[in-house]
Amino acid sequence: MEKKSGHILNASSNLLGFSLLIITSLKITKISGNTHLDEFAGVACIFFACSCFFSFLAIRSKDEKRETKFETIADYLFLFALFCIVLAVIIVTVRII
Repeated sequence: MEKKSGHILNASSNLLGFSLLIITSLKITKISGNTHLDEFAGVACIFFACSCFFSFLAIRSKDEKRETKFETIADYLFLFALFCIVLAVIIVTVRII
């Protein structure tokens, strides 16, 4: 299996910043109470942060079995967080149209 922990760490940290930007802009514009957008972005932030943590552990792990386990956890957390971001984008799109 090709090692993908570095890619997950890079993408997760970038998308974590994007999710935090969403939450911050919603709080500044005071529209967070009207939609569930901030909840989806908040859950995505938690999943992206955990994904960063587990991918970092996978990179630093010396045990091959543990490295694979951490990488798999990071991969699934990244997928769930990406799903939350997609839901947030759908909410924004539906509200604009």
